[in-house]
Amino acid sequence: MTSTQTRHTLSELERGVPFADRHIGPDTDGLARMLTSIGVSSLDDLAARALPDSIRDTEPVATTLPDAATEAEMLAELRTLADRNTVTVPMIGLGYHGTRTPSVIRRNVLENPAWYTAYTPYQPEISQGRLEALLAFQTTVSDLTGLPVAGASLLDEATAAAEAMTLLRRAGKSASPRFVVDADTLPQTLDVLRTRAEPLGIELEVADVSGGLPDGEMYGVLLSYPGASGRIADPSSLISEAHDRGALVVVAADLLALTLLSPPGELGADAAVGSTQRFGVPLGFGGPHAGYLSVGEKQARQLPGRLVGMSRDADGNPALRLALQTREQHIRREKATSNICTAQVLLAVMAACYAAYHGPDGLAAIARRTHRMSAVLAAGLRAGGVELENDAFFDTIVARTPGRAAEVVRNAHEAGIALRPMDSDTVGVSCSELTTVEHLHRVWAAFDVEVSDVDALDESTSDALPDGLLRTSEYLTHPTFHDFRSETSMMRWLRRLADADLALDRTMIPLGSCTMKLNAASEMEPVTWPQFAELHPLAPEADSAGTREMITQLERWLTELTGYHAVSVQPNAGSQGELAGLLAIAAYHRSRGDHERDVCLIPSSAHGTNAASAVMAGLRVVVVGTDGRGDVDLDDLHAKIAEHGDRLAALMITYPSTHGVYEAQVRDVCTAVHDAGGQVYVDGANLNALVGVARPGAFGGDVSHLNLHKTFCIPHGGGGPGVGPVAVAEHLAPFLPGRGEVGAVSAARYGSPGVLPISWAYLRMMGPDGLRRATLTAVAAANYVARRLREYYPVLYAGEDGSVAHECILDLRKITKDSGVTVDDVAKRLIDYGIHAPTMSFPVAGTLMVEPTESEDVAEIDRFVDAMIGIRAEIDRVAAGEWPVEDNPLRGAPHTVACLVDKWDRPYTREVAAYPTGATPGVHDRKVWPPVRRIDGAHGDRNLVCSCPPPEAFA
Repeated sequence: MTSTQTRHTLSELERGVPFADRHIGPDTDGLARMLTSIGVSSLDDLAARALPDSIRDTEPVATTLPDAATEAEMLAELRTLADRNTVTVPMIGLGYHGTRTPSVIRRNVLENPAWYTAYTPYQPEISQGRLEALLAFQTTVSDLTGLPVAGASLLDEATAAAEAMTLLRRAGKSASPRFVVDADTLPQTLDVLRTRAEPLGIELEVADVSGGLPDGEMYGVLLSYPGASGRIADPSSLISEAHDRGALVVVAADLLALTLLSPPGELGADAAVGSTQRFGVPLGFGGPHAGYLSVGEKQARQLPGRLVGMSRDADGNPALRLALQTREQHIRREKATSNICTAQVLLAVMAACYAAYHGPDGLAAIARRTHRMSAVLAAGLRAGGVELENDAFFDTIVARTPGRAAEVVRNAHEAGIALRPMDSDTVGVSCSELTTVEHLHRVWAAFDVEVSDVDALDESTSDALPDGLLRTSEYLTHPTFHDFRSETSMMRWLRRLADADLALDRTMIPLGSCTMKLNAASEMEPVTWPQFAELHPLAPEADSAGTREMITQLERWLTELTGYHAVSVQPNAGSQGELAGLLAIAAYHRSRGDHERDVCLIPSSAHGTNAASAVMAGLRVVVVGTDGRGDVDLDDLHAKIAEHGDRLAALMITYPSTHGVYEAQVRDVCTAVHDAGGQVYVDGANLNALVGVARPGAFGGDVSHLNLHKTFCIPHGGGGPGVGPVAVAEHLAPFLPGRGEVGAVSAARYGSPGVLPISWAYLRMMGPDGLRRATLTAVAAANYVARRLREYYPVLYAGEDGSVAHECILDLRKITKDSGVTVDDVAKRLIDYGIHAPTMSFPVAGTLMVEPTESEDVAEIDRFVDAMIGIRAEIDRVAAGEWPVEDNPLRGAPHTVACLVDKWDRPYTREVAAYPTGATPGVHDRKVWPPVRRIDGAHGDRNLVCSCPPPEAFA
């Protein structure tokens, strides 16, 4: 052994490369180069310099999170937990149904980083694949519900119903605060409706509408079709009655049933809501699943969330984009009508692909098979003397078995079937795509019924669908739902769509406040394990022991890492975590008799969701200014506290600030609010700059939401799934969602547990030391970017020592004034360099916010920095008059192959357009060819087309 060799122990060699070394991009030499550029000697030195002493943990935090496991060890531990689950045939129903994910969709979408690592399609020129898939989702929902406009998905069915409840109030003319809900609605939907109605002053009334609507005024009605009991009733007379009385109507409908039943739109409904889970999306113990909301033309511009629309690019070609973006909360803030800022894109894409793969005839065949299983099951039970509650149903029956319900459910469970115990006398049974004749025999046996000749029973049994409600209209007639019916064609379609996108599998995505970091394959692998993916959320508790233990461990680790007392993972998006936290604060004040505390102070730099969530929680937003460094203006804060006195409920701050700075006086801010009797909400969007080095619950926070799809590695999935757990101090723990005082904020008890193994795996493999190293490497990367680009673009905000946190803001406002080149021009030109743009014009208009994360190596960070330097050189040529403001490589970006081979009459060369001269060597090998040129957003908003256009539109 030479003197330069290092001897390793056998145990070290056996463990191999630590996972943290795979997750964290910069190697030893690269990190040293970054630290030298910054002017520090180590990550510890960086922590001492960048983080205020008042917040920094100087000693390791006591945590039950073990030291880092290897990938193999983590998978073995998680497999042990998974094996504690018992997966049965799911016949419980209640909005969650067994489904079969076609392998071509599972492999090419759910397990494909080209799909799951993509960001929200705010840069539409490099998001055409996702947008086309989402347009297919919208078309699926629109066609099946018979309503012309559908959104690009919501968080779940219950959330969609809550959004519809507020939409009808805005859209209608009635002044009544009363909203009537069919008592035969899914119980989880009722729970979320109650939570959302109370702070908004909506008077929710749950009523049996089988005999008509209750007396009195109302602004809206929600009907279920079919109902939670499985009952199918014609809602058209109730809809007409509601309209005659000045109310609007939303129908909660099962999309699979609508392939056979008259759609809500044809029955007169103003809106429809539901879930697309049974379109090939795994149960996942309750989520994530894509909810849907569709409306009539009059309500199109009031839809919450995202809406994909058709526009045109600079050459006049059809191109897709998110339409009507000014509706979104990050723009409208406290004037927003919803706090939704994410969707369930990955799951919506899966549902759309499922619809395209099966087509209208295939979906109808699945629906007919599901219904026939239910009809024959019902007939067998009746023949055996079992009384059923409903004669008309689609897939769900309710059987009366006096005093024997528990016994029947137990018998079925022993046979591998999960049924729904409703009370001591009744049992619910739901059939699905997965139901077989063998399953029917097991259910009959559980009821002590024997059917000897199923074929004869089938022959003699009529359907249980009402004749007057059978669907006659066509649906899914667009070629998208006919052209990809073979696996070959579906595989190629998905590849074509993925090639039209730019995701993390091809380039860094340096989006400030969005933390687009590695989603490791070993973290993703367990998501599709059957023990996690096929678990019904209402399965007996013993069947979910492994998943619940995993969730308990995850909640405990998150609690300890953030310095709080308790965590709930129920919120299935950051926006819902915000709402849950603010509802907890409001409930806490009420419990103390402080009913007048309704003012929420929010800095002007805050995320738009903060203000929108505060309004939804029934609070009044008062804006606090920021100073020249981007910190909370202490003088203005004290003035606002004094002004509102005993009405102060809370302050919402983001830490590090939205400006990317560790504010030194954050403890003073928290103390001032606490002294006035208020609570402090610390937005966890930027937690990637704190984990392992500082804890918001320890430096003054009373509550935070944590973005698992940012800091803790759940992929963005093109704009969802997101998970936003809420963490609280001890005095707020009784007010966590679903624990009594505060109701549920999402449909499932644990929100989106199907993706929680990802964050569990990340924490288990990183360990406390790896997490701290990741945080400080992210801070080092941001400071390295700021240091290298400072002479080209002013860095807008920094701490007292000149450091930034995990992100930095590049100020282009003077550059734009001097040259005419805008942030949009820079963002589009980066596409020609093969790089995704940073966050544009947030939190300050005319700026770019850059967050490189810890996962990018120095070579990739340099590629971005060199691209920005090259773009600055191009800007200088525009400013010098060498290129016209309206015709230069930046204004012409992005450049497609088609525009380069067409007639060329521009003042810059084709070579400059396609291969920027300032690019890092090797850019030719990483070339990204966008499918469209710059898109005209205003045209798309004026000419709203939100479902698949006819093929001739692309001619």
